[in-house]
Formats: sequence, C-alpha cells, structure tokens
Amino acid sequence: MGNNQQNTLPDIRHTGVFNAPISKVWDAVATSEGLSAWFMPNDMKAEVGYEFHLNAGQFGMSPCKVTEVDPPHRLSFTWAKDWTLTFELKDLGGKTEVTIIHSGWDADKVTEFGAPHTIIRGRMDEGWAGLHKKLGAYVEA
Repeated sequence: MGNNQQNTLPDIRHTGVFNAPISKVWDAVATSEGLSAWFMPNDMKAEVGYEFHLNAGQFGMSPCKVTEVDPPHRLSFTWAKDWTLTFELKDLGGKTEVTIIHSGWDADKVTEFGAPHTIIRGRMDEGWAGLHKKLGAYVEA
C-alpha cells in the first residue's frame, strides 16, 4: 500500500442527460472545434498519443496528451502535470448521457502554480458544474 493511495482525493464527476444525439455530443468533446465552443481553445485531435495544448487564459498554454479514444463513447486525455479528463457518453436513443470525470487529485500535491489540490479541487468542481451545463446548452442548440 503506497502512501499515495490514502491521500487521493475523489474524482470530480458530473453526469447529466442532454437532448442531443451521441454523434453531436461526441463532436463537442472529441474535436478541437467542439471543445473550443464550450471549454477552452485548443489544438486537440482525437488520436491516442496526440499531444496538444489547452489555452487556459491567464494560466497560459496547458500541455495535454490523448490517452484513450473509443468513439463515440469515451475520450480521455492528461491535462497539465497531474490530471486526467475523461468524457463518457451513453446513447439513450436520441438523447445522450454525459459524464465528465476530472481525476488525479492528491492532498499532497500542488499545481504548477503552487496552489494545493485540496483548494483547487473545490473550485474546479464548481467550474465543471457550470461547464457541464454549458456543454449541454451547446449540443442542444
């Protein structure tokens, strides 16, 4: 048992059902244009191993790498030095269940900017709640 395990913080998870076909939601999470529309400007390609950047505004260009692509159900990529973002999509016959998972939280770690994960996690959880709604509004438009 590693010390790391006991200091792991829970993943951030937001799930909801959007009134949009899975193909439209997939395009919103698995293309550069789609992600830019509701999340952050980026140069992502949904190819395992593809390295790209999210333009995190005041925090600069954040390095990412695609780690899993299973169209149209699952896309994962690493973000910055500690995190992984995963989008899980479930086809509900014209509607789509969307789960956003932000993992990699550790009570003993700080971000590149020196902010403790314990503080940033709460802020990011609130941010993801809003972004999940923004994604829903984008795909339902």
